[in-house]
Amino acid sequence: MIELRTPAEIEAMRPAGRFVAEVLATLRDETKVGTNLLALDRRAHEMIRRAGAQSCYIDYHPSFGASPFGKVLCTSVNDAVLHGLPFDYALRDGDLVSLDFAAAVDGWVADSAVSFVVGTARDEDLSLIDTTQRALAAAIDAAHAGNRVGDISAAVAAVARADGYLINTDFGGHGVGRTMHGDPHVPNDGKAGRGYPLRAGLVLALEPWFLATTDELITDPDGWTLRSADGSRGAHSEHTVAITEDGPVVLTDRGFLGVD
Repeated sequence: MIELRTPAEIEAMRPAGRFVAEVLATLRDETKVGTNLLALDRRAHEMIRRAGAQSCYIDYHPSFGASPFGKVLCTSVNDAVLHGLPFDYALRDGDLVSLDFAAAVDGWVADSAVSFVVGTARDEDLSLIDTTQRALAAAIDAAHAGNRVGDISAAVAAVARADGYLINTDFGGHGVGRTMHGDPHVPNDGKAGRGYPLRAGLVLALEPWFLATTDELITDPDGWTLRSADGSRGAHSEHTVAITEDGPVVLTDRGFLGVD
């Protein structure tokens, strides 16, 4: 069911958005060559406890997951791009890292993701990350009342195709509010002018993600981590965005922290 939020409810979602933004900014700043993925998860867990927030991941067990997730942070590295289950791995120079984090504050959920390279970066990795970021910006620009879901999807796809990337539509954006995943689904490809009409009060997590040379995924034996079928690297950018009468509001914007 698609739910619309009142202006007061959107205001009530702001603390969750700011908290998620703060956690991701902190983790990105603290992640270095040698940082262990399990240490990142522990750090996120610590921040959740201190804030009195609630994890959206630890007990999450959708149909596509082999078991409850069991961690509070998704850590996808190199050819992993989505749902990366943290494990005992120390990051190496040049690793491409995607962190995806969702949490609830006072019953309201926000969801966001960021990709970056630790240590020495490859130009092709920076280009891939940049494409996801520009695709996210295009998605946000299309998130206006009066448009349709297809306008967001088409905006994402146009950026990806212009940069030569293929697009997988199995996983994409989604509604967010009292729960992490709700309707409507917002694929990263679609036709402008089609799909559910965007109205003020709709809150969406928009999340372009692309793989360098494929659009096919495989699942790790852990039952969660999704990797490229050909071993090429992936990147993922995501924000929680409220559609209002005055335009889109990025609830997980990290700008207030002095970072992008």
